[in-house]
Amino acid sequence: MADARVGRLASQHRDAAEPPPVSYGVLGRLLGFHLRRSQTAVAAHVMDRVNPEDAITPGLFGALEVIAANEGLAQSDLAKAMGVDRSSIVKAIDQLEARSLIQRLPSDRDRRRHRLCLTPAGRATCARLRERFLAQEAVFLQARLSAEEVETLMGLLERLHGAADPACLA
Repeated sequence: MADARVGRLASQHRDAAEPPPVSYGVLGRLLGFHLRRSQTAVAAHVMDRVNPEDAITPGLFGALEVIAANEGLAQSDLAKAMGVDRSSIVKAIDQLEARSLIQRLPSDRDRRRHRLCLTPAGRATCARLRERFLAQEAVFLQARLSAEEVETLMGLLERLHGAADPACLA
């Protein structure tokens, strides 16, 4: 009898210690909220598994990858491609340049503009990170979705962000 009472009291104590579930109100019905939560979950999974010596955020990796795929891209074009304002991209470029991953070179046509190019260290880092980001994102997705669901999700997301691109509004 005493054992049952102790168990019941312990259970009540555990229940009292658990915070009540948080209500998200109308946020639970908003696509942007779910997209942001999903992006945060994927990024956290990947970042927990990228080597600490790389210490690069998904945003910096994104900028590095776009530069790698478009050697000589202008800073303003990188900002547009990444969907961020110029001041944000300058900060990212400064960080990548401080790590000797990229270099700014004067434009051949307009000396006021800079071309962005990877350094040899930037190429090696980008290749290594590309492999890790792809592998870890695949692990995250495969644990939650079928291959068909991933393909459907990617297609839907491309349609959504493509619809926001002025070039797609023809």
